[in-house]
Amino acid sequence: MRVEVAYALPEKQKIIALEVEEGCTVRDAVRRSNIQVFFPDVDVETVKVGIFGKAVRNAEEQALKEGERVELYRELKVDPKQARANRAAKNN
Repeated sequence: MRVEVAYALPEKQKIIALEVEEGCTVRDAVRRSNIQVFFPDVDVETVKVGIFGKAVRNAEEQALKEGERVELYRELKVDPKQARANRAAKNN
């Protein structure tokens, strides 16, 4: 079955298409994508992941379905609530 693994930085994005067997887990797909070749700072064992924008809680156990896109998430530099508060303070 065909799935995709995607990762993006502000200046660079990559989507890797993979053929995997039924029962392939989210984490297995991330490992098989070799995404770290393009983004050496990505730790494929610990990176937070989701499928089509919805976070996956247990990437080691959740099996993929045909056509799904696994997205790798970057660590946030600033908490979103704090970022909003900073913008509000700047506008006042």
